[in-house]
Amino acid sequence: MKNYESFTDIESDLKRLNLERKIALEEMKLLKTEFKEDLKPSNWVSTLLNLAGKYGLYMIMKRFLK
Repeated sequence: MKNYESFTDIESDLKRLNLERKIALEEMKLLKTEFKEDLKPSNWVSTLLNLAGKYGLYMIMKRFLK
């Protein structure tokens, strides 16, 4: 537990903690926005196309090696 010498110390700590809380809230808003963006169907399509391309390349290489 921190011992305070004066009210100005308490006030400065309260201001700092308030700013840290506001920063944390803004970071949570940003994460929420990023999460919503990741769930959009257009991102799913690009991910599926990447996976299909990798799988297709794997199948082609497998046929050539046989």
